[in-house]
Amino acid sequence: MKLEAKAAILIEASTGQVLYEYNADEALPPASMSKMMTEYLVMEAIKSGKLSWDEMVTTSKYASEVIGSGDLLAEGEQASVRSLFEAMSIYSANDASVALAEKVGGTEENFAKMMNDKAREMGLSPQAHFINATGLPRADLKQYAPKELQGETLLTARDAALLAYYIIKDHKEVLEFTKIPQKKFREKDASPMVNWNWMLEGNKDNLYLKSYAYPGLDGLKTGSTKEAGYCFTGTAERNGMRLISVVMNTSSNPSRFRETAKVLNYGFDNFELKQVVSANAEIDSLKTVNIKKGVLTSVPVVTEKPISIVAKKGAAAEEFKIAAAPVGEESLVAPIKKGQVLGTAKVTYNGTEQTVNLIAAQDVEKGSWFRLFFRAIKDFFVDLFNGS
Repeated sequence: MKLEAKAAILIEASTGQVLYEYNADEALPPASMSKMMTEYLVMEAIKSGKLSWDEMVTTSKYASEVIGSGDLLAEGEQASVRSLFEAMSIYSANDASVALAEKVGGTEENFAKMMNDKAREMGLSPQAHFINATGLPRADLKQYAPKELQGETLLTARDAALLAYYIIKDHKEVLEFTKIPQKKFREKDASPMVNWNWMLEGNKDNLYLKSYAYPGLDGLKTGSTKEAGYCFTGTAERNGMRLISVVMNTSSNPSRFRETAKVLNYGFDNFELKQVVSANAEIDSLKTVNIKKGVLTSVPVVTEKPISIVAKKGAAAEEFKIAAAPVGEESLVAPIKKGQVLGTAKVTYNGTEQTVNLIAAQDVEKGSWFRLFFRAIKDFFVDLFNGS
């Protein structure tokens, strides 16, 4: 696949499996794609109860003066967290992003430190670095540039995909915002905020954008500066499979969407999410696990949940290897409770592994001393005759 981009990657959203990558580990300016981390931290604050959607935020002088997309807020103006989040996720508003960052972190620089801490927690690359909530380069921040944080905001394409993976995994409600094609910030506004994401499925009836609308696409974040070029982290779902794509440093606004369509088409045309093992299923190689000191000497085990793997369309069943093993003997002692983890099963396909717990399918009570005594005698004689 030939792409007009400096870096790109495609992953499946539930497993994180990489389906395609090109120069995915070079750190590049992400521009407003870095706002995905701002969105993540705001939604985390809401989920933890530190912030509420209806809470009002007062616009600081800095938030009102920050350059770039937005220009919605005046100094001292108040807006709800929900309204600011809509402005950030639909319109990529820098003023709304700064206002939310200051609300959560006290200052934008403190918030950027939180962004970096979360990046380490998520396992983003050592190159991943944030200096603000917006993705603007240091030169554009002028007197508001951070004092303690050095350098510029940088992400690899893999970092951006992993960030998108986590925000969809932990705060999927973000898609209820990012899928909105346009919305007024205030009801009295003459014109709405128009989403910079031309590929939204919701644009399929838009006379000017319908040629870009992509079936199933409902997010996630555009970004562009002189330094970053035109970037886009997209996500779309079809037939139960959600993909996350990233293209970085394309040459124009339309090109980032054309290149994204190429990447997503490659994924949907060639791969499918295949359930290899269902929940509560027996694994042929380990249907039961031996236990000690129980009224029974073994207990049937089943899978705790299903295992699904992204595979090439038409992959044969024998390409999926399934192996199972019990937990350590110290844990295989009665009493055993139904649902207790007694082993693991691992499915391997084309270098990709998925693991699931094997759990007890029933309770097993501890045996009485009388039962265990006579079982020990029986086992002694069985061993004696087997050894003769």
